[in-house]
Amino acid sequence: MASFKTNRRDFLKMAATAGGGLFIGFQWFSCDSPKMKVLSNEEVLASAQQFNAFLSITPDGDVVIYSPNPELGQNIKTSFPMVVAEELDADWERVRVIQANLDLQNFERQVTGGSGAMPHSWERLRRAGATAKYLLVSAAADNWDVSYDSLTTENGQVIHNASGRKISYGELVNDASKLTAPEDVRLKDPKDFKLIGTPVKNVDNKAMFTGQPLFGLDFYREGMVHAMIQRPPFGMKILSVDDAEARNIKGVTDIIQVGESVAVVGSSTWPLMKAKKALKINYEPITEEESTANHDRIFRELLDGNRADIMRQDGNVVRAFQQAAQIVTSEYQCPFLSHSPMEPMNFFAHVKGDKAELVGPTQTPERARNEAAQLLGIDPENVSVEITRLGGGFGRRLRADFVVEAVELSRILDKPVKVTWSREDDMTGGAYRPAVRYKFEAALDGAGNMIGYKLRGAGINAGNTTRQDNFPSGAVENLLIESVEHKSHVTTNAWRAPITNFLAYAEQSFLDEVAEVAKKDPVKFRLDLLERAKSNPVGEIHYDIDRMKGVIELAAEKSNWGKDSSIKQGFSVYFSHRSYVAQVANVVMENNQPVLKKIVAATDCGIVVNPTGANHQVRGGIVDGMGHAMFGNLTFENGSPKQKNFDTYRLIRMKEVPEIDVHYVENGIDPTGLGEPALPPTGGAIANAIYSATGRRLRSQPFIEQKEFSDLEIKMERV
Repeated sequence: MASFKTNRRDFLKMAATAGGGLFIGFQWFSCDSPKMKVLSNEEVLASAQQFNAFLSITPDGDVVIYSPNPELGQNIKTSFPMVVAEELDADWERVRVIQANLDLQNFERQVTGGSGAMPHSWERLRRAGATAKYLLVSAAADNWDVSYDSLTTENGQVIHNASGRKISYGELVNDASKLTAPEDVRLKDPKDFKLIGTPVKNVDNKAMFTGQPLFGLDFYREGMVHAMIQRPPFGMKILSVDDAEARNIKGVTDIIQVGESVAVVGSSTWPLMKAKKALKINYEPITEEESTANHDRIFRELLDGNRADIMRQDGNVVRAFQQAAQIVTSEYQCPFLSHSPMEPMNFFAHVKGDKAELVGPTQTPERARNEAAQLLGIDPENVSVEITRLGGGFGRRLRADFVVEAVELSRILDKPVKVTWSREDDMTGGAYRPAVRYKFEAALDGAGNMIGYKLRGAGINAGNTTRQDNFPSGAVENLLIESVEHKSHVTTNAWRAPITNFLAYAEQSFLDEVAEVAKKDPVKFRLDLLERAKSNPVGEIHYDIDRMKGVIELAAEKSNWGKDSSIKQGFSVYFSHRSYVAQVANVVMENNQPVLKKIVAATDCGIVVNPTGANHQVRGGIVDGMGHAMFGNLTFENGSPKQKNFDTYRLIRMKEVPEIDVHYVENGIDPTGLGEPALPPTGGAIANAIYSATGRRLRSQPFIEQKEFSDLEIKMERV
């Protein structure tokens, strides 16, 4: 075995290479056996100079970039540092990325949701990198006694081309850190980007592939206890609890009733899972029980009743429908859905007097802090939040209920506690995508022009079920959009691309119905409406007409729309989270069954920071939209979902994912959202393609459970 010595420089190199994780250092010659020491980030970065909240540089030239927003698979932990490194002209091989903890003084909007992280931080990140570069170049100019403008930067070095001299950022950090940062700095012209726009691997890849602790479920603290919780069915309260059998299970140390829930506490999760099943709890309804059956009745009353909120009204809708040559009417419905992230909910909490330490996966660390502080009756500043990598979220981790559970148990037990949800807990006690139904009506004149449009959305705990200012609003002279809500004990939450994830499917399917009655090509029908919105807008236009036209035309071009009669195609386009995505689904009939062969997607999200991450987001959004439109469904009985795990809650399988062809509009504008916009158009594109192939409309999700399709098997072919 070869011997070697190690020093701080070696450790910093290890840190930069590994991209985070656990660093263990030792010297072979210091004693007979190696002494191992775990190095914290503080020790690794002890010699680094902080230039701003986003980055530090060590004297060895290693660049440490902090990513403030929670990472749940949207690639923000890679793309944020890329933006900083681009303006800094850093050597990416020397960049180390660290997940920042909650820090409201140095960072803004430490939230992952609404596809808003990059649009919000784009310029801030660029300025952080550009400011540090300005200071480094200024320090070099002072050292060499040359002008600032005579120097250039590349790969972590300042270069004086006239003399051929070069100096690394590491050699300049001490002098540069003493200079005063300017209030304004010059940013690069996008045409000069070298790192942005190139494919970069996820900075956590190595740690994930080698099993290093990254996720909340990985977190462990010496002396902590584990807890799992039996939560009541929706609308129920505890009548009695018999925990005798559960207490006798080895590894269980305590059982505590907290409100309407029962927590089992112990040394590890396995005995707790067994103890939960051994609990004998009787419940009684808080109010009248709700079932799937009376949800149907509720929806009928909401869609046909007189009670609704008017979200937008243009022109004279009543007159338009009275004068219509033809009227098209349809209803679409979508069920409750589970978020089903790969990593179930979990969180660590340690309450110590008037302070609390929180560690775990959250999309909203500030909300976690504030709700913990409110429960404990302490100042929010006394609560620290360390953010782990999230094993998925899709909106579920916007809430803080699982955080509050850990905090409450830690306070009661007076010790550190980690609460872990099982998959069944996640599916039966979570917060779901709300169930929604839509009623559409369109009025056509004798030439097939849409002169009137009505939409009423009805939702269970859905809030506003519409996006009243989205297309086709502004393109129709007479328009009425309404929303009505029913309050239920079933908890709901934002689910990837909130509201638009099901509204887009319904809306785009209905527009195809209208186009067919009007005897117009579906793509041309939409383009004509957009042209009307541009030349003769009705009310305010809240979407970019040219950007929407751009993705429509690109998707039609790349999919060879309408040019191969053997392929039946379906079209869909949607604007959400500041971005535009158009999709074409290709279906062929094989043995009298529709087979989904391919989806072509055209996306306008502005500048693509990292093509690798962008492709993952678009393809992932399409797969997510496809799978849930085809299979996802939650039905309730006595306040509890019938589907409690993946044996009964159907998700899309890898072998069912068809070919996905991704294209981007290159317009050079600042980046817009990308984590969610590719999902909404998918269901509509598939439904329209299947109608083109079979002549049958898919007006409810999941598609495989639609009664009209009982004799058909919709297949998806993996390429």
